[in-house]
Amino acid sequence: MMMKKLIIDDGSFRDPDARVAYFNDSVYRIVYPSGFKKFDLIKKTLQNESIAKYLVETEEVDSEELRSLEIENSKNVRVFKHKKIDYISYPYEWSFHRLKDAALHHLNLHINLLKNDATLIDAYSYNVQFNNYSPIFIDLTSIKDYREGEFWTGHKQFCESFLNPLVLKSKLGINYNNWFKGNLEGIDTGELSKLLKFQHMFSWNIFYNIFLLNYFEKKFKKNEDLKITKNKKLKKSYYLSILTNLVNFIDSLKPKKESSVWGEYSRDNTYNDEEKKNKCEFISNYLNKNKFDRVLDLGCNNGEYSKLAIQSGCKNVVGLDYDLNAIDEAYLISKKERLNFLPLYFDVSNPSSDIGWNQKERKGFKGRLNFDFVLALAFEHHLAIAKNIPLEDVVSWITSLAPKGIIEFVPKHDVTIQSMIKLKGDIFPNYNLENFKNFLSKKTKITSEKIVSKSGRTLFSFEKQ
Repeated sequence: MMMKKLIIDDGSFRDPDARVAYFNDSVYRIVYPSGFKKFDLIKKTLQNESIAKYLVETEEVDSEELRSLEIENSKNVRVFKHKKIDYISYPYEWSFHRLKDAALHHLNLHINLLKNDATLIDAYSYNVQFNNYSPIFIDLTSIKDYREGEFWTGHKQFCESFLNPLVLKSKLGINYNNWFKGNLEGIDTGELSKLLKFQHMFSWNIFYNIFLLNYFEKKFKKNEDLKITKNKKLKKSYYLSILTNLVNFIDSLKPKKESSVWGEYSRDNTYNDEEKKNKCEFISNYLNKNKFDRVLDLGCNNGEYSKLAIQSGCKNVVGLDYDLNAIDEAYLISKKERLNFLPLYFDVSNPSSDIGWNQKERKGFKGRLNFDFVLALAFEHHLAIAKNIPLEDVVSWITSLAPKGIIEFVPKHDVTIQSMIKLKGDIFPNYNLENFKNFLSKKTKITSEKIVSKSGRTLFSFEKQ
């Protein structure tokens, strides 16, 4: 979509030296005079391959392009142009291994900066984004010159938005996503310290970065003398050892897994081989004719059908699922097979919303919609039956996400739904194929349909009229 004027990103207000903006599907960083010294450092840094490989692709805007942006007082600014990230995601939407890879990416960038006499002014996980399976650092104006002896000012930020969530999941088996979503800074060190057990203190990295950090934080809040003066210095060698120890520790962390309801669905489901073949043929035939650029896969599980979409000629797929085991497996598969696939944690009944300052700092799911096709396989009944959401509302919501799509309807007598209503009873008199088709026809034009299982599961392709 072409824009008529430059649009400033509402979430970039925290940087006093620069603002992020969008124009004609491109991303710009407008740097003010207070940041000109930093601008020159970044230009120099981009020439260093050992550092540039961690950073979003960036170039300085020339005078002609600068004029086209029609920036007020353009003579008093300098501008970078960044490669656009296909889909912005947030750490509370990431599975364990994705957050872990983002943390390692951030640390390795910081280590290489220090070795080249530069450093980072903060350490939020929001400064890292993903091009599908590849982490990329986007907040270039958080890079600054290193001053001999300075402390790691972003230590607390790194711990709360990277380390603490990983420790919470690895050591205690507690998922961090919803907690993180409720607190944009991440997992509070004081709260995590109360949950960790005595034996966890025997890990140097947990003791130093969580227990000790919490101890000093509590003393600071009580205004007690911490005996830290301006004469205190942190040797660069010790600074590097802190970062290196964290790299080694985080690299060793593994999620403390528990079984989940749908984690094995792709391998253990109600389809026989022939039914699955019919389903795949219907989907691949449709996608091969269209080859969409931006596909949304609702209830993607481990990405089996997201991968089918890519193999059928689609360019990029964003997959959403609320089963964290499945999403983590999907991420590892996409990473191993280098797929243009971004699987994320998502609870449809409680989606990511507009949050942060003035509810504009982090965009909700609706604010990031930019899909041309939606795939909703074995999905609608999880809302209509499991969540008691009216079937018409479910159909209306799914069809609002993209101009074209494929939806699978699961009939009430299917074994999956029968197991769902075993306890709550059949309180869904309006849940049937006829009503589903009527609701879908009200919102879209049904272009094809096919029964793909003995139980009567039916695939519908649609397009908005």
